[in-house]
Amino acid sequence: MLGGRTKLVPRVVLHLVLIAVAILFVLPLVWMVSVSLKPSEEVLQFPPVFFPQAPQTDAYGEVFQSESFDYLLYARNTLLVAVLSLVGMLLGSSIAAYGFARIPFRGRGLMFVICLATMMIPFPVIMVPTYMVFKHLGWIGTFKPLWVPAWFGSAFNIFLLRQFFMTIPKELEESARIDGCTTWGVFWRIVMPLSKPALAVVALFHFLAVWNDLLGPLIYLSHQHQFTLALGLQFLQSKSGDTPWNQLMAATVLTVLPVLLLFFLAQRTFIRGIATTGIKG
Repeated sequence: MLGGRTKLVPRVVLHLVLIAVAILFVLPLVWMVSVSLKPSEEVLQFPPVFFPQAPQTDAYGEVFQSESFDYLLYARNTLLVAVLSLVGMLLGSSIAAYGFARIPFRGRGLMFVICLATMMIPFPVIMVPTYMVFKHLGWIGTFKPLWVPAWFGSAFNIFLLRQFFMTIPKELEESARIDGCTTWGVFWRIVMPLSKPALAVVALFHFLAVWNDLLGPLIYLSHQHQFTLALGLQFLQSKSGDTPWNQLMAATVLTVLPVLLLFFLAQRTFIRGIATTGIKG
């Protein structure tokens, strides 16, 4: 009896700590929603009031009517870039990962190490050379610099998918080859369908990164009608000295909402992908 109580106390303490940490993470989101529901005169009230005294949704209507922040246009641009980039990332990373996991060739280990080493290169180091390449190609002022590079994969996603591919039994591939399946056939018909959890993890991570990306659109986009949501929020904040904070927070809520819905809809697949992704060498 005493042993059961001894085990229960650490578990209760752990849950309390996790709840406290969760509250700390949720608090900024709650404050953002609260500010979006406040009237303008209540936003800068001191001392600040956490919850609005008379909640109103006028700021959300102002967002859709604003000339400085065209939400529907920016959302369409962001979705276009995210979808094109996501398709390329899944294809490029999965093909490269399958090569590293299943196709033996000379120098495979060295090339994989070099691939992983690219994760240690910070983006500011390659920002100027990359910009010059895209400028030479005539892509500045277009969406191409934001989605074309994704078709070549990324080191982290290649690593993640490779580790998952290595957990798939080789007997399945050998059986398919005996039935006359080619390497591409094995990849498309055996490996990819079995890798849906890992692909879902890669897709969610990459979609979130593209949806929230500010630096890329800030560097490569030149016209306001090309803005993404992240760049549009930055423009809305800096367009004048008197920032409409309730309107800015309402626009931020509308920007975050699709990502939250996506996560909740894909939560089970995401967790299963994280749990089943192998760490085999």
